[in-house]
Amino acid sequence: MSKSKARKLRDKLVREGKRNPELSRSSFAMLDLNTRKTKTKQEKLNQVKHKKQSFGKDDFQTKDFFYLPNLIAV
Repeated sequence: MSKSKARKLRDKLVREGKRNPELSRSSFAMLDLNTRKTKTKQEKLNQVKHKKQSFGKDDFQTKDFFYLPNLIAV
């Protein structure tokens, strides 16, 4: 694999005797600190309950349509 442009620049700075920017990184830089919450039983039940519901009067799923072919022969 080839080196990225940023890594080449870091390597060049190290060769020239300057500080490596990787040493300045925090130990928490690679951690995912987002907290996640699993759904409760009630939230799961509500999700299933409302999964296939359609809202609105103009929604096609709420109306019944019947196709009636033209029975009059010309």
